[in-house]
Amino acid sequence: MHDHRKLGRELDLFDTDPLVGAGLPYWLPAGAAVRHELETYVREEERRAGYRHVHSPVLGKCELYEVSGHWSHYSDDMFPPMDLGGEQFVLRPSLCPHHALIYRHRARSHRELPLRIAELGGMYRAELSGVLGGLTRVRAIQLNDAHIFCTLDQAAAEARDALRMIARAYRVLGIEPVRHRLSLAGPGGSYVGDAGMWRRAEALLTDALDAAGLAYEAAEGEAAFYGPKIDVQVADPAGRESTLSTVQIDFHQPERFGLEYVGPDGRRHRPVMVHRSVIGSVERAVAHLVERHGGAFPGWLAPVQLVLLPLGEAEMPYAERLLDRCLARGLRAEVAHPDRGTLAARVRAGRLVPWQAVLGPREAAAGTVALRLRDGRRPAALPAGDAVARIAALVRARTAELWGDAGAVRAG
Repeated sequence: MHDHRKLGRELDLFDTDPLVGAGLPYWLPAGAAVRHELETYVREEERRAGYRHVHSPVLGKCELYEVSGHWSHYSDDMFPPMDLGGEQFVLRPSLCPHHALIYRHRARSHRELPLRIAELGGMYRAELSGVLGGLTRVRAIQLNDAHIFCTLDQAAAEARDALRMIARAYRVLGIEPVRHRLSLAGPGGSYVGDAGMWRRAEALLTDALDAAGLAYEAAEGEAAFYGPKIDVQVADPAGRESTLSTVQIDFHQPERFGLEYVGPDGRRHRPVMVHRSVIGSVERAVAHLVERHGGAFPGWLAPVQLVLLPLGEAEMPYAERLLDRCLARGLRAEVAHPDRGTLAARVRAGRLVPWQAVLGPREAAAGTVALRLRDGRRPAALPAGDAVARIAALVRARTAELWGDAGAVRAG
């Protein structure tokens, strides 16, 4: 059973320090490589889907969260205000109020809708020390967030498309959801808005789930304070569930922020706000991927994609030239120097690396490489340029396949 906290430290992905504080992990180079690759993938997918990216500050005045409703319904999870020149500022617990302000910075026409804006942005939650753990519960969160401002008639289709986008990402990342949950208001909860607003939002989310062909379970008491949501649930190796991705429909914040667009009739109308997160928090997504793959990430996501194994000092110049070629192709490669141990020891040390290239006197003389794949296969020797090009193509394709053509390899 894989535990991302243990593996994360063994693989030098992340760590913590008492001087920084609990729930505030820092990312080491290997972990930062995984995180950066994941963020790049999500941004590219969002651009293809018509999202436009923005940046917004992690601080806001208390009044901002009074308008959004977070201050009265969520303040227990927020960090205390900071007094700056007589004004009260807080670390944001959510990105949606900032995105509402970005929408309303100028007049909008119905021709602009749906307007999809996305951000990989920081937010902060004042989690108690007892619930913090690894990357799954942290105080500083990098959220893959987006908000779609649309007409009422567009909302269900936008939520459906968000669900399909989540499903595509899960296929690429090798994530298997355990269920989809329609999270509803529950008795005794602190919610905003009237019952009619909630019924409309629930109906739209149900339409989106049905249109996407997804089975789901309704769960009372799991809604956000401003509206119902769809939660995509994943499980760790011990079977513990958590929410990774969400889709929400919100009538509340457009009303609170006075958001409008000019319709075809020339009159002002209120947009609907669809909240959507494909991979949720980067921290929780990486934690799940570490446990899902046991540290053996898909080749495109691996911290080190190719390790070069010169047999001795005589092959080091060839290894260095090959390393330069790999780096020029954008691969994350490194040389395992002979002083790190025997070839067998270095192969074992790199067992989670997708591709290993053994470089002996014959390979150095011929300009070839003898590859070892992580799954034990050994392709026939190839010219170095061809091998690097093939690996680079597999990485660009973001496939889980390590070689592609089964006929070109033999068992190791």
